[in-house]
Amino acid sequence: MDLLALADFNLVARHGGFGRAARATGHPKATLSRRVAELESILGLRLFERGGRELKLTQEGRSLYERTGTLLTELDETVAAIASRGDKPRGKLRVSAPLLFSQIAMGKLAAGFALKYPEVRLEITTEDRPVDMVEEGYDLVIRINPDPDERLVGLAFLRDRLVVVASSSLARPADSPVPAVVRGAGGETSWDVTTPTGKSRITVDPVLSLSSIVMVRDAVRAGVGAARLPISLVSHDLAAGTLVQWGDVGGPDIALWALYPSRRLLSARVSAFLDYLKEAFPMGTPDELAAFMK
Repeated sequence: MDLLALADFNLVARHGGFGRAARATGHPKATLSRRVAELESILGLRLFERGGRELKLTQEGRSLYERTGTLLTELDETVAAIASRGDKPRGKLRVSAPLLFSQIAMGKLAAGFALKYPEVRLEITTEDRPVDMVEEGYDLVIRINPDPDERLVGLAFLRDRLVVVASSSLARPADSPVPAVVRGAGGETSWDVTTPTGKSRITVDPVLSLSSIVMVRDAVRAGVGAARLPISLVSHDLAAGTLVQWGDVGGPDIALWALYPSRRLLSARVSAFLDYLKEAFPMGTPDELAAFMK
């Protein structure tokens, strides 16, 4: 089978059309169309539905794309590793990272990595949604408490935990609900916390609902109410005494994972980025993350 035709088919499938693939890669549109047609002729199958405004994969085309995309990526990375002797990180590195971690730390991390590895072209995309690493062309993703996925492997490089905090000017009422700042729809009615004296339940009245955890932190600083927040985000406020901690929320830690496809050859640039994360967070503690906010 013609590997060039198979590779061009994958390009067209990934970008959703001949024109889009041509613009993204610089390959002539006519060449892409010819090679895909040749591949369809060899297989005796129609790989794309060409009617309508958008090019869509047939069932057979989708199956071929899903089975060959990772293999072609592995082949490209194997050749690149051999050509560069595999000892010097270089080339493009695409990383997807969650919003909060990006706001706190990714700018400094990316800058430090770029200075250390000038031949790597690092591209960071900030998003909280699940991504298809192969289809969307990511080399590595950072996710918070990801669901198990047999297609991915990686490491938990950082851990955080939730605490209930409030402004030092806000007294905790004894017999009435606490004004609370929450993230999301605001359907919470109580929080279970652990303190040095034991466990207790805080009844809350959500007076403000915000979509961003940083917005929640800023509202708590302003004295609107109490909130559950990662301790890394408020450790400096707690040390300064502007916020006080009412208790630990408990439950499993917030774990940040760096993930990559289990079947893909670990390239020098991905390995270098993983090592850089371990250097930045050697103990993986909330205090190490908080240091990036100074």
